[in-house]
Amino acid sequence: MAKSKSKKAALGKGIAALLQGIDAESVTTNELAQTDVKIPISQIEVNPFQPRSDFDKEKLKELSDSIKIHGVIQPITVRMLGRNAFQLIAGERRLRASKLAGLKDIPAYIRTADDQEMLELALIENIQRQELNPIEIAQNYQRLIDECDLTHEELGKRLGKSRSATGNFLGLLKLPPAIQLGLKSKVIAMGHAKCLIGVNKADVQLALYEEIKSKQLSVRQAEELVRTWRNANNSKSNKTSNSGKLPVHLQKVQDQLAAHFETKVIFKRNTKGKGQLSISFNNDDDLNRILDLLNL
Repeated sequence: MAKSKSKKAALGKGIAALLQGIDAESVTTNELAQTDVKIPISQIEVNPFQPRSDFDKEKLKELSDSIKIHGVIQPITVRMLGRNAFQLIAGERRLRASKLAGLKDIPAYIRTADDQEMLELALIENIQRQELNPIEIAQNYQRLIDECDLTHEELGKRLGKSRSATGNFLGLLKLPPAIQLGLKSKVIAMGHAKCLIGVNKADVQLALYEEIKSKQLSVRQAEELVRTWRNANNSKSNKTSNSGKLPVHLQKVQDQLAAHFETKVIFKRNTKGKGQLSISFNNDDDLNRILDLLNL
């Protein structure tokens, strides 16, 4: 117990000069996480886990000009490495703009974080940036899953999003590279890409993508295009599996279900009225999407 108190006291002395009027002996690291202090920029090293590598020079200059006038409104977040040594957790754009503005110090929150938490915090902050395109968001989601060892459910909880919402983004990474590039360069929108996720053949996805692109179809028109393809594809499957014996009213229900679930749905029924209903899915994310639609 005495060892723990000694450790807190040492930490307080290490930041005493930064707290300006706050009793350093009584301040804990948790309290610092809620208190912004001024830290010399020269004492802050960048986050080695920063997932973002590109910074728009023009926007950085605009932020720098704003900081010259108004100062840094939102403190950055750092962790303490030692006396007078800090490592950035979140806020590299603000840090860069502050350096550009000629600031010597910057307001910051100090918190404890291990390497795993550093990566997770940096990725989550990166996801929350408004200018990320859907593919970049999806890539950050995947990194959180892979590098922070999160399940899809844990990912949703971390981000405050539903399982289907995160699944829609992760599904983008399974699209052919040409379609991903089209989404990144804003040739198509997220809505267009979501339509194509429900198509389970890459060659068909690319053909539909080219038609959407060449005809400049709206998202609603793209949905209709995919629906038309799916219905035609289902009809071929049904002729093979049902020998053309599916009643018209069940064919209609089948088509409605296929449109609702955005995947292939097959009815099988014998002459006595007994049968099966089959809903196809491509992977676990697609299954979770369907389960969400079923409220399961």
